[in-house]
Amino acid sequence: MSVAESATPAAQGLIGPHGGSLVDLMVPAAEREALKAGVDRVVECSDRNACDVELLVVGGFSPLRGFMHQEDYDAVVETHRTTSGLLFGLPIVFDTSDASIAVGHRLLLTYRGQDLAVLTVESRWEPDKVKEAKGCYGTTSLEHPAVRMIATERGRYYLGGRVQGLELPTRVFPCKTPAEVRATLPPGEDVVAFQCRNPIHRAHYELFTRALDATNVSKGGVVLVHPTCGPTQDDDISGAVRFQTYERLAAEVNNPRIRWAYLPYSMHMAGPREALQHMIIRKNYGCTHFIIGRDMAGCKSSLSGDDFYGPYQAQDFARDNASELGMETVPSLNLVYTEEEGYVTAEHAEARGLHVRKLSGTQFRQMLRGGEEIPEWFAFRSVVDVLRAAAG
Repeated sequence: MSVAESATPAAQGLIGPHGGSLVDLMVPAAEREALKAGVDRVVECSDRNACDVELLVVGGFSPLRGFMHQEDYDAVVETHRTTSGLLFGLPIVFDTSDASIAVGHRLLLTYRGQDLAVLTVESRWEPDKVKEAKGCYGTTSLEHPAVRMIATERGRYYLGGRVQGLELPTRVFPCKTPAEVRATLPPGEDVVAFQCRNPIHRAHYELFTRALDATNVSKGGVVLVHPTCGPTQDDDISGAVRFQTYERLAAEVNNPRIRWAYLPYSMHMAGPREALQHMIIRKNYGCTHFIIGRDMAGCKSSLSGDDFYGPYQAQDFARDNASELGMETVPSLNLVYTEEEGYVTAEHAEARGLHVRKLSGTQFRQMLRGGEEIPEWFAFRSVVDVLRAAAG
């Protein structure tokens, strides 16, 4: 797409954004009213649409300057690459069930009383959602949350075209833009991204702080804790509550090597494809390294309980594509808590015969609901306090 919005190269000393330029699609304030005056109709965004619009406007999906056309959509579904050969984990499209929207229409995209952007429709088609499901998620089963989402939530038609930003969604969790995050990062040093969609517990903290000691991370490197706060699985804790836990923990943990920011991203639970998507986004935010957890962005069948992806499938896929992105992966350590030495790797605990203590997520939620004391080796007290208040 050829548009006039600005695209700036990377700041000196930081990794370049995906495709070479960090896109900024926000229209100057003086031009916004005139832009809105020329639209054909108003379309309200879903929560997922609003996340995608925001990431397009701020450059989180750089180098995209709008929603993908059908040709790029088809290419990404089939090959995780655009028609130009650029890596992309998942297609970025706008959906609608309005059959009257046509190529050439200019749509004012709104969200909860705000005017987010103007979308100029340059491509409109009826997707093969079965093919999309198989290509992106590896299954056509409606037991997969993203397959169910595209089949039952997304509209019948997809739209592609340039996007011009008017304002960003007002959220309870303020999301820094890629440019704003980059301005906080140390030039010439590695930046390790930690992705999560749940409250951070002790094991997570140990994991991402120890990642700074990995052999392929520079001594002055920092970790960017960058949780997704948009829509996710139905049974996950809400983004607003997760945000409160992160804020409390960030205030409690005074570590100069940790940066905190929030990502307005809608989870697809797409395993390998999602791992690649997360790496591309974090590269745009200035990250050189990405922590890949076991079964990252994985999910289970709600009927059988079977995993849709293998435990290391996302790690392998991300590692295979990392060099092309100019990034490196940091495999997630398999940490366990022991009575004798605290958190150590499972291999170390087994070799020394240490006593491992375990607490499952299900047990944790039961203890939380029952008002039982949560052991501090498992969860930060400040995080538990937020979760109890939200549940109460």
